[in-house]
Amino acid sequence: MYIKKKLIVNTPTPTWLNTNKASIDLNEVAFVNWNAGGSNSISAIVSQVSALEYSFKNFKWTSGLTARYGINQQESEVLKKTDDLLEISSSVGYKRSQESKWYYSARLTFSTQFANGYTYPDTSNPISKFMAPGYLFFGGGMEYGKDIKKLSFYASPLTFKSTYVLDQDLANAGSFGVEPAVYDDDGNVLIPGEKVREELGILITNYYEVDVAQNVSLKSTANFYTDYLNSFGNIDVDWQLLVGFKVNNFINASLGSQLKYDNDVKNLIVIDEDADEYGQSGAKVQWKQLLGIGFVVDF
Repeated sequence: MYIKKKLIVNTPTPTWLNTNKASIDLNEVAFVNWNAGGSNSISAIVSQVSALEYSFKNFKWTSGLTARYGINQQESEVLKKTDDLLEISSSVGYKRSQESKWYYSARLTFSTQFANGYTYPDTSNPISKFMAPGYLFFGGGMEYGKDIKKLSFYASPLTFKSTYVLDQDLANAGSFGVEPAVYDDDGNVLIPGEKVREELGILITNYYEVDVAQNVSLKSTANFYTDYLNSFGNIDVDWQLLVGFKVNNFINASLGSQLKYDNDVKNLIVIDEDADEYGQSGAKVQWKQLLGIGFVVDF
């Protein structure tokens, strides 16, 4: 007697994963007959983070959207912007075998902001606007990650970087590294400032995520870029660090830090407010720190 056995083969199938997280962080201070003095204030940061992942065999594709905007209102002062980001990213990767930890990868990232930025309390002369600046990175290279969602290293020997300053006044001032306008002795524009700056260089990134304690997580993202043609070896740095404290499924606290340096980004100085004429000082290290308690919804 013979028994025929059925062979079961697990055939890989394409996998889609979509995640969305919306949050709002609030901070409020109020005083009534407070002897030590102080100003009433309220601040809020609204954010949306979405990701779409596709994987099939040794191929993966990940796209993401990050939108963030923050405001602060202090008693008797103008409404101020505290955070502003719109970022779209997409990456594809292929590895030669299931056991391999190396991916052949290509990445595209675009970022800008929603609203005008000012040197407060002056709100008559914006120092940044939507698409002023806008940044586009596109390149290919190799990515290593044993658990790529937790730890990865990416190196691209050829990454194209484009800086957009689509506001002509800021372009004339040479903001964010674009070629400034040429003026005559009377301050008239002879040659308008360029609105696009293009670079080709090396990009190295690192992402690290770890649970440092129960309900406490740490995420670190570091980007290093240097241009082949303009000041090779002068490295642009963008390092973001976020510590998250989970209270429950809907409430958490976060402590964030962002350190940036870009030699092409000079500080603007207003020379003539009536003529919208600007000057520049040297590039400086930029640092931003955020602390918030808020509500989070995953969907």
